[in-house]
Amino acid sequence: MSPPSSSESAQAPPLVEARGVCVRFGRLNVLDNVDIVVRAGEIMTLVGLNGAGKSTLLRVILGIVKPDSGEVRRAPGLRIGYSPQHLHRDQILPMTVRRFLTLGAPARPEKLATVLDEVGADSILDFPLSEISGGELQRVLLARALLREPGLLVLDEPLAGVDVTSQSELYNLIGSIRDRYGCAVILVSHDLHLVMAATDTVVCLNRHICCSGRPQVVLRHPEFISLFGPHLSETLAVYQHMHDHRHDALGEPMAADSGVARDPQAGRRP
Repeated sequence: MSPPSSSESAQAPPLVEARGVCVRFGRLNVLDNVDIVVRAGEIMTLVGLNGAGKSTLLRVILGIVKPDSGEVRRAPGLRIGYSPQHLHRDQILPMTVRRFLTLGAPARPEKLATVLDEVGADSILDFPLSEISGGELQRVLLARALLREPGLLVLDEPLAGVDVTSQSELYNLIGSIRDRYGCAVILVSHDLHLVMAATDTVVCLNRHICCSGRPQVVLRHPEFISLFGPHLSETLAVYQHMHDHRHDALGEPMAADSGVARDPQAGRRP
């Protein structure tokens, strides 16, 4: 499935729409009058400092946290796949990857194999969950979310505990999954270089929305610069990414008109 173009995504009906969302924990305002709209085919990344309310906003979207005021509307029949920020793995619990993937939602063996192959983790299906690496765990969590055949993927820090090399691979994988399935993705990330290179929409959060839009627009916004500093903003601007292509089944970029995969080394940063 080809991903929607930028104009098509902008015109698509919302999958999730949050309006005027406020969340308070005791006396602390965690979210203050937050508005966001997530549409099919869009990758939206939430950025902000620690305590900015990013994970809370994800939980509001999922329906785990009820806002004190405001509302969240979800498209009828919307299936959401969720990958949490943290997963405690008991070192003495004898649970395999296969067993973990089928907890609460049995799946046919061929479906498990297909999904794990898509995320590049097909070789660890019968490995103990406690013994796989951080990068492998994130791929397993992504596979579990995909088993729901979601229209929306919600990923809370999908790069947590992952080495630098695997971070870029995982971000490319998320993009290729969006391209193949046409689903929307909303995620939290602290790696701003990857965010600016691979995201359609950036939402900069500091309990309220400081700014949002295309990465190249957010980079120039005074509130983003105030939070992260002018030097970082200027550095990131070098790496802004124009998503004028789609990806083949292996995740390689394809020319927009010809449908021919580009040279994977072409245009890469040295």
